[in-house]
Amino acid sequence: MADKLVLEIVTPQRTVLSEEVDIVVAPGDLGEFGVLVHHIPFLAKLKIGELRYRQGNNLTRVAVMGGYAEVLPDKVTVLAPAAEKATEIDVMRAKAAKERAERRLKEKKENIDFARAEAALQRAIVRLKLAEIQ
Repeated sequence: MADKLVLEIVTPQRTVLSEEVDIVVAPGDLGEFGVLVHHIPFLAKLKIGELRYRQGNNLTRVAVMGGYAEVLPDKVTVLAPAAEKATEIDVMRAKAAKERAERRLKEKKENIDFARAEAALQRAIVRLKLAEIQ
């Protein structure tokens, strides 16, 4: 394990994964960042986006819906409100969520929470992108 990182992705509902990996690339709020073993410790805020990790020649993608990442020399812990592996994404549900969010954003009513609708649209777009790649 000396040349591997432990990657843990945890949501309030479940542990999405806990595995040894070679590299993690995450969607930081200030830009994407990569982590290899022996990285200097830091904390980062995450934005809605794609987290990737590599195990040997295998690349895996995970949709993360914001949250925080704690980077230690031998471990990366992601705490996110929601996350799902690309292989777990329900495409029909993501398409429906995208359509709902787009419809809400087109409405010009004063009582619509546009920030919430935009976030829902971002989440759906990330899910659909990752499902398409798989």
